[in-house]
Amino acid sequence: MIQDIAPYQFDNSYKPQPPDADSFVLWYDSQQVLLRQDGDQIIFPRFSDLSDPQAVQWIYLFSIGEDRFYWINQRECPAGEPFQMLAIFALRSYMPRHYAYAGLVGFHLHNWYNRHRFCGRCGTALQPDEKERMMRCPDCNVMMYPQISPAVIIGVTHGDKILLSKYRGRNYKDYALLAGFAEIGETIEETVKREVWEEVGVHVKNIRYYKSQPWPHSGSLLLGFFAELDGDDESIQLEEEELSMAVWMHRHDLPMEADGISLTNEMIMWFKEHPEDF
Repeated sequence: MIQDIAPYQFDNSYKPQPPDADSFVLWYDSQQVLLRQDGDQIIFPRFSDLSDPQAVQWIYLFSIGEDRFYWINQRECPAGEPFQMLAIFALRSYMPRHYAYAGLVGFHLHNWYNRHRFCGRCGTALQPDEKERMMRCPDCNVMMYPQISPAVIIGVTHGDKILLSKYRGRNYKDYALLAGFAEIGETIEETVKREVWEEVGVHVKNIRYYKSQPWPHSGSLLLGFFAELDGDDESIQLEEEELSMAVWMHRHDLPMEADGISLTNEMIMWFKEHPEDF
């Protein structure tokens, strides 16, 4: 999956030491990130590439291997050619994989920092903490940590068939599994049951955990589950505001191939290639 970047090691411990000339810069504008492209290869600007590296406001993000990455907090683009803007979603198909993942995780943190500039209690400007990744109010001491939203991915199975869906009104047009965010006051298993019922109007049983995946696009931690249909496979009632279709598909008819990116794809491929588990 997208976070599998071995032999490189992702280290998200907070080490706010100043950048050096070789440290990488992550700068975002809306849904785009600044980088240099060479075919399907990407590289982010370093501090030595910046127009005025002494003038930028930086926050340390994380390291991957020996590379350190910093978020630049400014409106103006900090570097010119040969750097250009690339859509965040496109990073999924670029190499090297550990740089693509850095751009995605950086986008998660970029969104969090942008949304937590002021204290929600007293309105004072928040300040980065010196010892941990946290924004602190200097007046009333409110502490804000990065937010991660738990969500479920659900492979609903019925014998040799799995339930596939397509989203309505999204750029992603391929088949997907059912999915949704956990709500206040419910367990993850209850989330699985509720989301299946709300989206396709059926019940499930024998819920079993498969694997998790951080998903920076939506600031989520995805939790993958397989569950068996409990009832009639002819009783689908589609939630048409969320989904454009839902269909049972035999494992031998599944059209997708492994992409090494998403938990959804890996779960579908597992169902396709491991009938003994179902």
